[in-house]
Amino acid sequence: MKKQRLKAVALTTALSAGALMGSVAVADETLEQILQVGEAKTAMAQESQQRIDRLAQETDDLLQQFKVVNKEIEGLRTYNLQLERQIEAQQRVLRDLDQSIEQVTVIERQIQPLVMNMLDALEQFVELDMPFHLDERRARLQMLRDNQDRADISVAEKFRQVLEAYRIESEYGRFLDTYRDSLEVDGQEREVNILRVGRISLMYQTTDTEQQGAWDKEQEAWVPLDDSYRNHILKGLRIARDQASQDIMMLPVQAPEAAQ
Repeated sequence: MKKQRLKAVALTTALSAGALMGSVAVADETLEQILQVGEAKTAMAQESQQRIDRLAQETDDLLQQFKVVNKEIEGLRTYNLQLERQIEAQQRVLRDLDQSIEQVTVIERQIQPLVMNMLDALEQFVELDMPFHLDERRARLQMLRDNQDRADISVAEKFRQVLEAYRIESEYGRFLDTYRDSLEVDGQEREVNILRVGRISLMYQTTDTEQQGAWDKEQEAWVPLDDSYRNHILKGLRIARDQASQDIMMLPVQAPEAAQ
């Protein structure tokens, strides 16, 4: 009886041990599966995080690109506004030019007669003025008249040339001048030095300094001067040639005439 109990206990123990071993094996297999599932989930989580990080980086890049493009758009808007203002200004200029072009013909019709009248007046002035540099001054007037018929010179340029001639004539009255010329003195052609003091006095002196004279406006002729003027004319010639400093000179000056 006792032996039978022992066998039963041993059998029960063996069965319990076998069941326990079976349970441990099953538990190990389950744990392994759980670990594998956990590793799979971890891998999936890592992949998901990588995708999230990549998407976040792409989103940040897109945001930066958006900011850059937005700045470019703002710059283009500002530039376009500036261009619009410039275009409006240019259109105003074009309208003004159109109006000016329309007036050019009228202005030319008015300027051309004015230029011709100015030339006539200047020519008359030269012929009535003291006879200095006559060849040069007449040649200038002839050149200006010839230019009036040239189509390759604008009306504005023709007008400018006439104004320049007036300026040159005006300058003659401000300075001393001397040059060599030929005059008839006592019935003979003589080489003389001409001394011009503005338009106050026009004198000559022969190259041997023996004879001198001055232009008489009333007689419209050269009249002789006595020897008292010789040294004064010599001094004036030296001053005009920058060979002497400016000084007081005694010059033949005609009394002013009453205005007519």
